[in-house]
Amino acid sequence: MSALRLGVDIGGTKVHAVALDDAGAVVAEARLPTGFGAEAVVASAHAAVVQLTEHLGVAPSALTSIGVGVPGRVDPATGHVAHAVNLGLDSLDLGALLASRLGRAVVVENDVNAAALGAFHLLGDPRLRSMAYLNLGTGLAAGLVLDGRVWRGSRGVAGEIGHIPVDPQGELCRCGQRGCLETLASGSALARLWPQGAGAPASALFAAAGAGDEQAAAVAERLVGNVAAAVRILVLAVDVDAVVIGGGLSSLGDRLLGQVRARLDADARTSPFLASLALAERVLLVPAGSPVGAVGAALVGAPSAEVVGV
Repeated sequence: MSALRLGVDIGGTKVHAVALDDAGAVVAEARLPTGFGAEAVVASAHAAVVQLTEHLGVAPSALTSIGVGVPGRVDPATGHVAHAVNLGLDSLDLGALLASRLGRAVVVENDVNAAALGAFHLLGDPRLRSMAYLNLGTGLAAGLVLDGRVWRGSRGVAGEIGHIPVDPQGELCRCGQRGCLETLASGSALARLWPQGAGAPASALFAAAGAGDEQAAAVAERLVGNVAAAVRILVLAVDVDAVVIGGGLSSLGDRLLGQVRARLDADARTSPFLASLALAERVLLVPAGSPVGAVGAALVGAPSAEVVGV
């Protein structure tokens, strides 16, 4: 292992770290609980790196690079994180604090952007020059990869389609607007629209819909329609080769993918313009069980932030 890149994905409940070899393959993994608050988050990320490097028998200073994906507003140039509410972070110089403990530079990126790069790498499809990673988690956001690189935009908000208002009379969004796409196609939206779902509301919803529950079927249809709208927005805005669905709702697998494709096909039958875009063909699911967040963090830690092995 002449070159090792280490990536750390910091989530609301766990820290997942991976090491990639010089071909971009995962050679080791570590998982730890995530702490809450600045000191706990730094400590858990540091512990994950130490656990992984001890397992590999190398010092952190010997790694080719270290990258971290974390929720919130991130300045990749400084490693500063702001407004990561689920982690209890208002303002944290995460990159500098980890670098001081590990003895080497640490690159920090927004978790969805990192996951986008990880998904692009793990799909490994040479036909794809551009991709949007549609993260359907508690919220809704997308990460963009153009020519193998993360595209952040001029102010770091590229892909924040969850805060595009689509229903001016709709629910109040946490961003202060009404009727944002996130309020209609996300885990939090589903919990509001289908509170009966215990433990895994998405699975409960689709199971109930499949069993003939009319209310569940209506909610599922609405959810699918709004996910399809998110796909359409991404293609019309950036014209990416593929939109890859990830996040918690992607665990629905083909139940979600098939219905989203069917909805896009149905819309195309009444619109020659939409038919010309072949939207249904562009939608994919993230590879099941793949550590896209941690792999992407390892890749953004590289000096060029390019995809390895593609």
